[in-house]
Amino acid sequence: MSSIWTASPDNVTRAADVLRAGRLIALPTETVYGLAADAANGEVVAQIYETKGRPRFNPLIVHVPDRAAAARIGEFSSTAVRLIEAFWPGALTLVLPLRADAPVAPLVTAGLDTVAIRCPAHEVARAVLRAFDGPFVAPSANRSGRISPTTAEHVASEFGDTVPVLDGGPCEIGLESTIVGLAGDHPTLLRPGAISHEVIEAVLGMKLAAPGDGISAPGMMTSHYAPQAKVRLEAEEPREGEILLGFGGSNGATLDLSPSGNLREAAAHLFAYLRQMDSMAKPIAVAPIPDEGLGAAINDRLKRAAAPRD
Repeated sequence: MSSIWTASPDNVTRAADVLRAGRLIALPTETVYGLAADAANGEVVAQIYETKGRPRFNPLIVHVPDRAAAARIGEFSSTAVRLIEAFWPGALTLVLPLRADAPVAPLVTAGLDTVAIRCPAHEVARAVLRAFDGPFVAPSANRSGRISPTTAEHVASEFGDTVPVLDGGPCEIGLESTIVGLAGDHPTLLRPGAISHEVIEAVLGMKLAAPGDGISAPGMMTSHYAPQAKVRLEAEEPREGEILLGFGGSNGATLDLSPSGNLREAAAHLFAYLRQMDSMAKPIAVAPIPDEGLGAAINDRLKRAAAPRD
């Protein structure tokens, strides 16, 4: 059977069932085709990184059907409301403070206290969101470093029969969404995209700020994703006074990222377990993680967590 599905009502329902079952499906938006996964399921979100060959756990954009769904995930300011009223549904992503009870896995936000949210305009994407009745993440449906796909055939050429793709025709815009950060003191243009900054500034009645020097995206700081506690890596066993974050059935582990040594499971647990262990107010030792596949991304985050802080 072909991996390309027509966007019939039955296949929209089928796509929602795929998401509900914890699997990936590609689908169209007005910008590019996205590789969608249940935003609440950390393990299938980790599978996105595996499938794309994405080298690091960059924050992902959460897709929602409407403003009410977004309000359950991010905290709105009056500026956010103004932009939502002007541009949603559409090709504008807003980075907002993350609600404490947001129904998204920590891996979606890469452990940050902000969340990127978009309400797509494409009717097929919106139909799947309604049928699924929950948010999904959907980075571009291509292998990392490749050209973003704008047709179902582009997606099929990337992944073959391994990922089904719902065919909604060629993308109307074909360029990724504009990202505006609203978690700081001033609205910030984090990524140029389908909606020009001039149009956004006209709605706001102010200029958008540029990202801070040296950091063009979340997760680029040397010390980042960092607990309050001191972190020691490559620990075969905990020292006196330490608690151990294990992997693969580590002896004496307080928590084990994956007792079976499954890197996808470990990635899904990483940020939540670090937060849980940080609440214990003890130094954290971390067992060795294989530096391959998702392990490279896990180790990248752990090195930032363990980096010296000013």
